[in-house]
Amino acid sequence: MSEHRRKPPQPQGGGRAASRRAAPQPTPGRRTASPSSSATPGSARGDDAGFARRADRRGGGPGRRRPSDQGSGAVARGRRDGGRPGKKRFIDYPRAGKAGIRRWVPSWKLVLGMGFTFIGLILGTVGIALALVQVPDAQKAAETQKNVYYWADGKQMVVAGGGDLNRQIVPFAKIPKSMQSAVISAENASFYDDWGVDPMGIARAVVKMAQGGETQSGSTITQQFVKNTYLSQEQTLKRKATELLISIRVGTSMDKNDILAGYLNTAYYGRGAYGIQAAARAYFDTDCSKLTASQSAFLAATLNGPNLYDPYGGQGPAATPEKNLKRASDRWKWTLDREVEVGRMTSAERDSWVQKGFPMPQKPKAATNRAGQIGYLTDLADNYIVAHSGISKSQLDRGGYQIHTTFDRNKVDALAKSVEEVRKANIKPDVRERDKFVQFGGASVEPKTGKIVAIYGGANALEHYTNNADYTGVQVGSTFKPFVLAAAMSEGKRNPNLGATQTMSQRTLVSPESIYNGDNKLTLRNYNGTVWRDTNGGEWRQKNDGDESRGLITLRTAMQFSVNTPFIQLGMDVGTDKVKDAAVKAGLDEDQLAAPTPTFSLGTSAPSAIRLAGAYATFAASGKQTDPYSVEKVEKDGQPAYTHESASKQAFSPKVANNVTDVLKTVVDAGTGTSAQLGNRPAAGKTGTTDENRSAWFAGYTPQLSTAIGMYRVDPNAKKQEFLSMRGVGGKESIHGASFPAEVWADYMGKALKGQPVEQFEPAEPIGEKIYGDGASPAPSAAPSTSASPSPSKSASPSPSKPASPSPSASRSCHPLDLRCKHGGNGGGNGNGGHSGGPGDNGGPGGEPGASPSPEPSRRPGGGGLFGGMDG
Repeated sequence: MSEHRRKPPQPQGGGRAASRRAAPQPTPGRRTASPSSSATPGSARGDDAGFARRADRRGGGPGRRRPSDQGSGAVARGRRDGGRPGKKRFIDYPRAGKAGIRRWVPSWKLVLGMGFTFIGLILGTVGIALALVQVPDAQKAAETQKNVYYWADGKQMVVAGGGDLNRQIVPFAKIPKSMQSAVISAENASFYDDWGVDPMGIARAVVKMAQGGETQSGSTITQQFVKNTYLSQEQTLKRKATELLISIRVGTSMDKNDILAGYLNTAYYGRGAYGIQAAARAYFDTDCSKLTASQSAFLAATLNGPNLYDPYGGQGPAATPEKNLKRASDRWKWTLDREVEVGRMTSAERDSWVQKGFPMPQKPKAATNRAGQIGYLTDLADNYIVAHSGISKSQLDRGGYQIHTTFDRNKVDALAKSVEEVRKANIKPDVRERDKFVQFGGASVEPKTGKIVAIYGGANALEHYTNNADYTGVQVGSTFKPFVLAAAMSEGKRNPNLGATQTMSQRTLVSPESIYNGDNKLTLRNYNGTVWRDTNGGEWRQKNDGDESRGLITLRTAMQFSVNTPFIQLGMDVGTDKVKDAAVKAGLDEDQLAAPTPTFSLGTSAPSAIRLAGAYATFAASGKQTDPYSVEKVEKDGQPAYTHESASKQAFSPKVANNVTDVLKTVVDAGTGTSAQLGNRPAAGKTGTTDENRSAWFAGYTPQLSTAIGMYRVDPNAKKQEFLSMRGVGGKESIHGASFPAEVWADYMGKALKGQPVEQFEPAEPIGEKIYGDGASPAPSAAPSTSASPSPSKSASPSPSKPASPSPSASRSCHPLDLRCKHGGNGGGNGNGGHSGGPGDNGGPGGEPGASPSPEPSRRPGGGGLFGGMDG
């Protein structure tokens, strides 16, 4: 052996330890070959190649440390934990052994486990709640009480309401199958199969509301029975949760027929009727066992909201007789169709009932404690509470409330006495046919507070159900003209050389001393001087009362003698939209105003007596507007349930309001309203009479009190309700606002203000500019006399000869001061003039939409018959 041959390194140390150190170590994670295993060089190379391939797949390769050098997660933990395996967690989150976003994504096992846990908790909670909840005493919760109404001085007015309701419980066997089927089909088709609640129905209601659709309750018959019988009517989550729990318990423990009978015996059907027996009497004057399938379908509709489904109307502008009848008829038809759909009625039976038509119920009957004006007062208070508080009509009818009103007993009695004295002295239906069906309505409001101190709703609430002080559809005629003047003084006349839309700086504020042409049947013109034409191209020539021409007059004089032509033209110059805004600012309800056509300025609208008195009160209060109200506060069980909070706003500047008052004083002092004078007490007011004498008004005020009195004729028994002419009523050729309405007003105001100090109106400061309207001229020779003459002279009547055809040119055809040339000719006709010289039977511009020669009462305004604003 050569001395230069390299020797293998010698192990350090000796013995067995050295042998072990010298031996090759097995690779971690690989099985070490058994010592007895035989291995050939080829097999060893195969194992090495396989290991290399696996290393490459793991991202290893030449020049990289092998996995065995890095150590696996398990081995690494084992090394850190001293060789012990890692502890397994109950909830593996964040997930061990995962990196990046996967570490924070829960596993399906974790999600499923959490879901089952949540459901288990919910079921457990509900189970415990169901075990603990107790069904309340039905008799105590369902009992009704009386409402007590008080006068403004705190003295008791009347005990009415809940305790007087007709609630009669009938057994299930007496409720007809037709009523059962109608209610189940319309409200809860799965009634006999559900557990008292309908999860799918609740889900559908939630989805519907989330999509912005009609609000739905999702309640079953059982839930409604529970709510009516056991619970209060408050809308809270606690009450709703309690309702659901009690409904499940009742639905699983109580007989379904008993639940249905309980619901039909406790539900509110309107007209003060709780229960199916009371409802059958109230609507059809029959025993509930005799209800037909058609009548049952209608009564099922009232459960959807009796205020909106009584064909004779309800409370609020959305519940007129017309709207309610359509709603009720549609719901009745739908209910019959639904009964066929769910198999509770045959198609042939449904078709038979549909062919017979809608089962119109009888008219409502008043309770005996509503005699005289009391019924109107309590109804008005109830309406106000429902509209302005969280108390529903159903809750109010259950009773138990103490209602403190604003009504002054002495003033209510005085107003009723004044009306009846005038009626007794002049209206004699047994003597004159024309005196039949005459009705009065009135309201009195405090200007500084908005309190409604008195109303006159009709002769007797037991016999006449419509409250004539509230909305009736009676148009107000020339009592609307003060709002035109207020708009002219606050918004101004438009510049004829500019466009229709003009800013305040481009307008000219109008003085009451401004000059307008007061001749009869003048051609109506746009603000820029062009002839106004209707949709058919025709002209409009406005008529004055008695076809009287007054020449060039001031607006003060035009108001004093209620001349129409200056005010219809002033409305065009200012803009009827601005006139409407002024009326709304004063306090009229926008829903009670007609469309702003040219004759809008002459009183085509039909506000209630309450609203008209309230709007005039704004002028009496120097422009400060306060909404009229009738209830100060409501209490229940000694706790406040509602308290009125007054809110006033400055509708007009004091300068504008005081000038309107100053002009209206002229009307009473030496104009058409002299019959409304109050001796040494200053008063301001306006007469109003509509076309063909269909209605007459006087509205006026002192600093302390504002009152509006209306008069009209309508046959309550007529198939087609319409206002009738009052020509010949009381033996008079015609009825004007200056006649009976002004007499009632003066007599009442004298009694109501007796003993109160005489107060003066705020003085009027100069306002606006003296402008000259179309047809007027600032020429000295044309200067009119502005002094008020107590008895206006009659000018020569227009020639009865055939009118000349209107000029197709928009320019004037003659000089305004040429007395031989009457602009617009003598055209006109039977009403207030007509377009193109033709007849104007409707009292308004020919072709106006919605024009009707006989406006119908109790309808929403939408044009109606158009006035001439005739004042006596």
